[in-house]
Amino acid sequence: MKKTLSIIALSIIGFGLVSCKKESKETQSADSVTTDSVAAAPAVTDSSATLTTEAAAPVSNEPLTSIALSESNFDFGNIKKGDKVEHVYEVTNTGKNPLIISEVKPGCGCTAPDFTKEPIMPGKKGKITLHFDSANFDGNVQKYADVFANVEKSPIKLTFTANIQP
Repeated sequence: MKKTLSIIALSIIGFGLVSCKKESKETQSADSVTTDSVAAAPAVTDSSATLTTEAAAPVSNEPLTSIALSESNFDFGNIKKGDKVEHVYEVTNTGKNPLIISEVKPGCGCTAPDFTKEPIMPGKKGKITLHFDSANFDGNVQKYADVFANVEKSPIKLTFTANIQP
């Protein structure tokens, strides 16, 4: 009897974990059944969500500094579909500690970043270049990339817009 109950409980927990990944009304119903039936299921679900959140935002152990951007938004204007364009965002370390850009995460696969990898000393400048491939777009688009660095309000969002024409 205990063995049967254990198997049923594990099946329900397993079903709850699999269904968490789907976003539908049907899944929400299954999750609420899991929550009511097995007390341990929500704890497992919550801890996996926490791990995902922590992994998504790189944390720097470096001392904080401050940054100034030449601009945080750029407009490419009208470009032809299929054009590959790029823009360089200039960053200046306005703090007292070296500025370390640990990662630049674009919002989608159409944008590729390049950035200054070595520490940017106080008063010095670095660069973040965003390369955009317009092949899969039509009309007005707005894209972004998150810049993770040892600054207080990280990530910093860089954006650009373009009007893709045939």
